[in-house]
Amino acid sequence: MSHRIRRRITVSGQQIWVTAASEQEYAERVVELLADDRTPVPVSQKHDFGKYAEHWFFTFSKPNVGPITAITYERQLTKHLIPYFHGRAIEEITPADIQGLFNSLEGSRDTKVKAKMVLNMVFVRAIEDELIDRNPLKSKSIRITGRSAKVTEPYSIAQMQFIASHLEDVKSPSDRLYLGLQAFHPFRLEEVLGLMHQDIVGNSIYIQRAVIHPDRNSPLVKDTKTQASKRVISLVPAIAQLIPEGSSDTFLIGGEAPLSYQQVKRMLIRIKKDLGFEENISPRRFRTTVLTDIYEVTKDIKQAQAAAGHTTATMTLKHYVKGRAETKNTAEPIVSLYGIK
Repeated sequence: MSHRIRRRITVSGQQIWVTAASEQEYAERVVELLADDRTPVPVSQKHDFGKYAEHWFFTFSKPNVGPITAITYERQLTKHLIPYFHGRAIEEITPADIQGLFNSLEGSRDTKVKAKMVLNMVFVRAIEDELIDRNPLKSKSIRITGRSAKVTEPYSIAQMQFIASHLEDVKSPSDRLYLGLQAFHPFRLEEVLGLMHQDIVGNSIYIQRAVIHPDRNSPLVKDTKTQASKRVISLVPAIAQLIPEGSSDTFLIGGEAPLSYQQVKRMLIRIKKDLGFEENISPRRFRTTVLTDIYEVTKDIKQAQAAAGHTTATMTLKHYVKGRAETKNTAEPIVSLYGIK
């Protein structure tokens, strides 16, 4: 395996860094420098940030991460990082430049954190390539501010009861089955779309795969989000009655092939119309609602975590379990437990 060459030579009293991919390329560059003393040469070779970042992404990142993660990284590069640092060398970027980037980004704090994560990986690679000595992102003066991302609120109990009582109003049997699976089980959308007939065993649902849409259209069948996502969920009896007969290797929703992004989008619109529902049909809100109510009833965060397919209970509590009551009487349990009136 060849290693990148980077050596410093002296030409006309100046220290010059020469970078090359091979000994032959290195020798050719040295000869060129020594043969032309008329043109001043820079003290070090500079590397365009955009080209370097793209090289990092396509060589080290994209081949080694999942499709959704790769799309997220690429969007940060093409939408934010490369346009902002256009024409700048990676060696020239300072903490002040980075703070300027964060100040210019609109949206939630989470948007800026995503940009920071990708930028950090590019700088780490540059350090390994000996292009820079220190990571400018590590400066203690850099601050990331911004509003928090919008919290996903659960549907109300009344809304869920409405959906349960009007399930038969959904005209398409496939749409009706999708709604029953998504609304009354703690699924991710990608998990519902990935369910096959072979995954239903008695009153249990075995989650073993997912269907995603990396390019917002063509479906891609993949492994579950994490190893913890491979789990068994109890099937609501009323929903079991909606599952038709089918070959073991066909999808519950879609049949021979999983639904495309546009098909899913149109399905959600149809369901809202058939139900006469006042709000949008949101897969993420259903998942948040079910996990909230599992915890509300059981008061067992480990059970909610297992149902969610999360690696830690912290993830379940932070992002999915929301309190139903607007106010909590914190004095009541003290009075009850300690006998103080």
